[in-house]
Amino acid sequence: MKEALLRSCVSAVIFCGITNPLVAGESLGPLRACPENPRYFAGPDGRAILLTGSHTWNNLQDIGVGDPPPEFPFEAYLDLLKRCDHNFIRLWRFEMTRWDSAKKPTQTWTDRKALYSIAPHPWKRTGPALARDGLPKFDLSRLDPEYFDRLRERVASAEKRGLYVSVMLFEGFGVWALADGWETHPFHADNNVNGINGDLNGDQKGQETHQLLAPEVLRLQEAYVRRVVDAVGDYDNVLYEIANESRAESYEWQAHLVRFIQELEQTRGKAHPVGMTFLMGPQDQWLKSDEKLLTGPADWISPSRNALDGFSYRTSPPPATGAKVILADTDHFFGVGGSADWAWKSMTRGHNPIFMDPFRNEVLGRAAPETWEPLRKSLGQLRQGSLRLNLNKAVPHGELASTGYCLASPSSGEYIVYVPAGRDVSIDLTRAPKRLVATWIDPIEGLKNLQQPVEGGRTLPLTAPFDGPAVLQINPAP
Repeated sequence: MKEALLRSCVSAVIFCGITNPLVAGESLGPLRACPENPRYFAGPDGRAILLTGSHTWNNLQDIGVGDPPPEFPFEAYLDLLKRCDHNFIRLWRFEMTRWDSAKKPTQTWTDRKALYSIAPHPWKRTGPALARDGLPKFDLSRLDPEYFDRLRERVASAEKRGLYVSVMLFEGFGVWALADGWETHPFHADNNVNGINGDLNGDQKGQETHQLLAPEVLRLQEAYVRRVVDAVGDYDNVLYEIANESRAESYEWQAHLVRFIQELEQTRGKAHPVGMTFLMGPQDQWLKSDEKLLTGPADWISPSRNALDGFSYRTSPPPATGAKVILADTDHFFGVGGSADWAWKSMTRGHNPIFMDPFRNEVLGRAAPETWEPLRKSLGQLRQGSLRLNLNKAVPHGELASTGYCLASPSSGEYIVYVPAGRDVSIDLTRAPKRLVATWIDPIEGLKNLQQPVEGGRTLPLTAPFDGPAVLQINPAP
């Protein structure tokens, strides 16, 4: 068949009509690293699953102006995720009780200047003396059921919608980076009735609470983590994250807690993946910190934006090797940022892309909320693409596509190729079966589903039938 015919023989089809045994929805169950393709987790049926979705700061604790802060519309948030066909959220937990955004004028996540309250927290506020935020001091010997009931309810609601949930246990950025982050922390000596002082060196940062320096602090943290596992460990859709953007000095403390959870769950008969994310510090040390994450005890990681060999997680992600499951998170690459282009580049390089979403701009965000709709939609589109190939066998094969963005299992005749600019792409199908079908997909809307037969066993030039970025999916012909 002539190349011109191959490029022009297009007809409209329904994308979900592609013949593939893996089109059916995922089975929700405890995740484990996929033995065949450890770039991904696998469900109880052994099938690899691409995790992708949006997360926002106040999706567990309420954050806002006033005390108590306004209640977060969790069900409406889940509605948005399902409308966009996401399957993953990161459930945030902040450690401080107040955040004055006016005290950090160089911040990149919001233009608002306000005093935010954050609640609830894991420990009861019994007083009678008052903490620095004007509310009763914490009793760190008494965990607060309100916090853990809410956590359990939100994990349960997400499970009903088919969403995996990463439960954030600690949060480092707010403690060390915000001007008043330590001032209202429960482990500040002025904020608890137990005589606990987590700021051992008196620098008003409290970073020692994320290190193995204070045995009495670690005991309290372990008791809290144990209670979290009690609350949600029986759910199948759970992952754990030790801490968001804690300092590089926290590595041993985080590794200890990874092992603590892993050992705890061995006694309970159900294990969940435990992750470690970007270790903050001087930028010239980020790659070294990322290497520690890759070789450490965590089941999954989220690295910094830096990468070796000319790659960048922002613009041209490195191909995932399978050393760890990588959740590529815009939070650690842009702050508030990312695009559909970034999402597809990440997916075709073997990563699991997730987006820190301003949602309604109540806490995060400068641009109008609808600005992020293309990125939200693209995450759903790439998840659908992942369901239409055998992800257990698909690995990054940038050398097979002229664009450099290709996730493929050549011997199975399955390819996803991202074409970021222009309409033309050359793809090496020399190891593929003879009879194939190519489907062109709009990377955001998924509406221009145009199909054409292609022949394996050679390298083919193909042209997208529409302008703008495009996704080319190739599967064996029915």
